[in-house]
Amino acid sequence: MKHRLTSARGSVSIAAVVLVLTLVTSGGLTAQETPRDETSDQQDISELSRQVEILAEEVERLRSSEPEIVVTDDQARQLGLGSSAASVYRRSEGVSIAGYGEMLFEAYDGENQSGAPVGTGNRLDFLRAIIYFGYRFNDKFLFNSEIELEHSNEISVEFAYIDWIARPELAVRGGMLLVPMGLTNEFHEPTAFLSARRSRTETNLIPTTWRENGAGIVGSAGILSYRAYVVNGLRATGFTADGLRGGRQKGARALATDMAFVGRADVAPMPGVFVGASLYVGDSSQGEITNAAGNEFSVKTTIGEAHAQAQIRGIDFRALYARSSLTNAAELSLAKGLTGADGVGEAQQGGYVQIGYNIFSQVREGIELTPFYRFEKLDTQARVAPGFIKDPARDRTYHVFGVSFKPIPNVAIKADYEVTRNAANTGVNQFGLALGYSF
Repeated sequence: MKHRLTSARGSVSIAAVVLVLTLVTSGGLTAQETPRDETSDQQDISELSRQVEILAEEVERLRSSEPEIVVTDDQARQLGLGSSAASVYRRSEGVSIAGYGEMLFEAYDGENQSGAPVGTGNRLDFLRAIIYFGYRFNDKFLFNSEIELEHSNEISVEFAYIDWIARPELAVRGGMLLVPMGLTNEFHEPTAFLSARRSRTETNLIPTTWRENGAGIVGSAGILSYRAYVVNGLRATGFTADGLRGGRQKGARALATDMAFVGRADVAPMPGVFVGASLYVGDSSQGEITNAAGNEFSVKTTIGEAHAQAQIRGIDFRALYARSSLTNAAELSLAKGLTGADGVGEAQQGGYVQIGYNIFSQVREGIELTPFYRFEKLDTQARVAPGFIKDPARDRTYHVFGVSFKPIPNVAIKADYEVTRNAANTGVNQFGLALGYSF
């Protein structure tokens, strides 16, 4: 997370000295050697005061126009933040405002993969409008937050935390935190990924956007960056046969009977390229689940994932594999009244490989046209508990063909067609068209 914490204050001081010298050499501050009467002395004092005021105003003007601290996109990633989310780190002090938003049009095929008709209608949704609000107190302390308006009428907080920057390469962070897993959960600005929708694995299994209350450290050492937090655990009553997404507590009156640990490490051998892994371990029962005998039981939840990303010479390559497991999945399903193929899986797994290429990368800067393809598999019942059966519809394969167009780096128009297949032959293909922005 090391980045340049110096600003233009040094250049402001130099400019002030230059201005003083200019005034002196021009005669404005030159002492008069000949005797002067009292009126002349008063005039000199008035002129001196006027010029000092001019100097003060010039220094203030220069200070107010200080350039921002340099924080590259790679350095923002080491902080666990997208480029716009790291806006407050680019200030030496004071308020920072940034944001992003996205609108999505979805159209579904009229038949599923077996030819049976489906009645899913088209949908146009302004998914979210986001404001990042931050405040830099000084070179050691800052506040950062993401306030989200979803679907034009739902307000929530995506993250809100305080950083104490102990050293340039180490910070202590506390508050509502983005869980540092995968390629999208922390880096979810629509200009940061190519497809119209986030990947299925990172939506259902990771699950994006995932934030919890807690504290931990953010640091780097050479090409290694890491984040390690203790957070409130997931809530198992929200788990379903379709994944862990419903177990997110989102920081709202979060139950904290059971806590969890999550850690992540990335190695970046060169700009734009990194590989890494993360691990989440914690109990999700939160003391509110009992079996038929009335006894509480634990639902230990483990999620692990490995990822890689390379954005270099116009190539955009991403790959991710994730797997999760639960203890006492049968007891949990029975406590929730789930039977048969509706039981919560003992294990879930998914992953994808995606490749894209910006065809303008070698001929024109500032504009991107990136066709891409993503192959993805997701099975939220990779293993079921004894007494339950697998639902073949939850063993899914996705082929996503799309293109992302950026007329400028902060605006993206994205279109893709998702071919969906599952073991029950009920997959429904869909088209997506998205407009996204960040600033």
